[in-house]
Amino acid sequence: MTRYLLRRTGLLLLAFALAVTILFVVLRVLGNPVFALISVGATDAEIAAAAARLGVDRPIWEQFASYIGQLLSFDLGQSFTNRLNVGDEIVRRLNVTLPLTLLSFALSVIIAVPVGFFAAWKSRTWYGTTFSAVSQLGGAIPVFWVGILLVAVLSLGWRLFPAGGFPRTDWEDPGAALYSLALPVITIAIVAGSDLARYVRSATLDILGQQYLRAARAAGQSFGTALWRHGVRNGVVPLISILAIQLSTTFVGAVIIERVFALPGLGDMLLVGIKEQDFPSVQGVLLFSTALVLVLGFIADVLQRIIDPRLRDSLSGNRRTKARA
Repeated sequence: MTRYLLRRTGLLLLAFALAVTILFVVLRVLGNPVFALISVGATDAEIAAAAARLGVDRPIWEQFASYIGQLLSFDLGQSFTNRLNVGDEIVRRLNVTLPLTLLSFALSVIIAVPVGFFAAWKSRTWYGTTFSAVSQLGGAIPVFWVGILLVAVLSLGWRLFPAGGFPRTDWEDPGAALYSLALPVITIAIVAGSDLARYVRSATLDILGQQYLRAARAAGQSFGTALWRHGVRNGVVPLISILAIQLSTTFVGAVIIERVFALPGLGDMLLVGIKEQDFPSVQGVLLFSTALVLVLGFIADVLQRIIDPRLRDSLSGNRRTKARA
């Protein structure tokens, strides 16, 4: 297990290093932040002065070395446009994006588990098929389209929720903050829950067809007892990686849907940074998102090996088999 953790950690760091390199190069190739800061008709001297002030007049390898030095000191730099510290700005905007992500993920799990289980349990009935079809349809609809539709119906039509915005007092009034996040949370949970329900249905169908479940029923155990004692543990292992992927997808959906509901989170910071070619802001948001996805995948892999002894002992078992051969 220790050897696996070291190897998996090395792969995690390598993947993050590749992401840092690719992102840095792609941004420099696709844009030049100087032209976003100077006025129309600027002279060559003004353009050169702006490039020197931003540090983009140096060779790209020097810029990259300087950026790596900043990252090693946990410094994401300053925004080109507003001169704010990018790391502090990300932390501030996580006050919106993180609760939105976690609440949406929790609601999607609450929706997906019973829907997916029922669709699998009653898969040979018309209502089980209907549940499955509805979940597939919900997962196929773009999240921003669902958000626009819910705004039209629940906000503009029935006036149950605000159409967008977030309290200026932030979380000083938790009730107002949660009320402003209600419609975005429902929007993301519908799409994420529909996707997750399909995986729950597939995992449940696989468990229901296993021999060990039939053997437990033949031994006199009830369906619920056999499913809980033997099915849940075996079904949780593949679902852990799915939940990690779903949490990452929910985070990405939160970043996208923030623009629809005018929420001051990471999505707004990212889009403004792209529009203004603010390299530090764009890099900061994308690197944070990449690191989150990689860490979630790492945690999911480790949890799978802790829960399933077959995965935990596979490496040592393979070594013993080779040694005997």
